[in-house]
Amino acid sequence: MKVAVAFDHRGVRLREAVLAGLAAEGAEAVDLGVWGADLRVDYPDLAREVGTAIRSGQAERGVLVCGSGVGASIAASKIPGIRAAICHDTYSAHQGVEHDDMNVLCLGSEVVGPSLATELVGAFLGAVFVAEGRYLARLEKVEELERLVEG
Repeated sequence: MKVAVAFDHRGVRLREAVLAGLAAEGAEAVDLGVWGADLRVDYPDLAREVGTAIRSGQAERGVLVCGSGVGASIAASKIPGIRAAICHDTYSAHQGVEHDDMNVLCLGSEVVGPSLATELVGAFLGAVFVAEGRYLARLEKVEELERLVEG
C-alpha cells in the first residue's frame, strides 16, 4: 500500500515514528515532507498535497501530522473524497477505517508520543472498510453531502 505522509513544522517530531510504522506494515511512503522543524509549513498546504496524492491515485491512504492533529483533520476533510480524522487511540484508528472508510489519519505531535504514533499507524493500515450494510449506506450519505456542498 502506498501512503502519502506529510508533517508540518511541529508535526515533524513524529516523522521517524510514522515512517517506522509504515515500514513495519510493509507500506511504501509517498513522502511529502517536511524534513525538519526549521522550515515553517502550514498544515492546509500539506493537507492539499496529501489529498491530491490520494485523489490522483499516487497513494491509497494518507497520514498527516501537525501539533494537535485538529487543524490537519479540518483542512484535509474539506477535500472531496478525503475522509480525515484525528485519532489518538488505536480503536478510533482502526474503527474509522472499518466503519467510516477513513483514508487519512491525522495525528498531533503534542498529544501522542512516538511509540503510540507507531501503533496508531499500524491500526490504521491494518484495517479494511466493511463495504456493506449500514456502513456502505452511511458512506453514500457522506458522499451525498460532498455533492451538495460542491453544488
